[in-house]
Amino acid sequence: MIRVLALTEAGRKLGNFLTSQLTGSELWYKPQPFTERVQQAFTNGDRLILICATGIVVRTLAPVIRSKQEDPPVLVLDEAGQFVIPLLSGHEGGANQWGKEIAQLLEAQLVVTTASRYLDPIYTVGMGCERDCSKDELQELLQHCLDDAGLSITQIQSINSIDIKADEQGLIALAENLDRPFHTWSKASLSTMEGLLSTRSEYVYNTVGVYGVAESAALYAAGNATGEQAELVLNKQKSRRATCAIARSYPPAPIEQNSSADKQNSFKHKLNAELKNG
Repeated sequence: MIRVLALTEAGRKLGNFLTSQLTGSELWYKPQPFTERVQQAFTNGDRLILICATGIVVRTLAPVIRSKQEDPPVLVLDEAGQFVIPLLSGHEGGANQWGKEIAQLLEAQLVVTTASRYLDPIYTVGMGCERDCSKDELQELLQHCLDDAGLSITQIQSINSIDIKADEQGLIALAENLDRPFHTWSKASLSTMEGLLSTRSEYVYNTVGVYGVAESAALYAAGNATGEQAELVLNKQKSRRATCAIARSYPPAPIEQNSSADKQNSFKHKLNAELKNG
């Protein structure tokens, strides 16, 4: 069951529109006693759309929140229908996707504050090695890292290293064998990732000019692919002669545009007309 709750007259009009569009939904306008009814609906597993201030929702639901695996999805909307906020169970409960659908219905702005896992991340591998390290050792290390991260090679966009490894035959052969692009990056580029490294090696810095080849290369490649900041999925791992790290970055969410014809039939157009008419 979907419970749509409103506390103001403008919120009631928005709620009426939503319940006319959502199968299995019911509008509660100024329900009494408010706290007890909302908490009971939440505890019963009802999906909630609350048209009110976020603070009201937080204070009301805080005592009955269990876990993201158990709690139903909760959306918070402003009474003008401009913003949709997935407040609880964004990933596991589906609030992020549900919020996206409601935002499209209202031509509203979706405000997602959770990590963007509903988008497909870009995964990249960074590797460093001693000169003439064998392809077999590199591949064994890479496979170990993929297993630890719960990833497959098909999810990896590219294999990366520092530019002085551009002619490293083991890395070249590895990338060719796995059918992945092999990219190398300059010391200046990799140095920009210094603040994101899990560890810093003075030895590596004195040798090649960066504090870590594998992590820096993975991070820089992932961020370069999306234009967004990257993060480490797997910190640097070592074999006898090589290092490997995995990073990811999420692409920016697409901005969806509606046609002018759609806008003429949109909820905002109807709501504004209704408000003008009293």
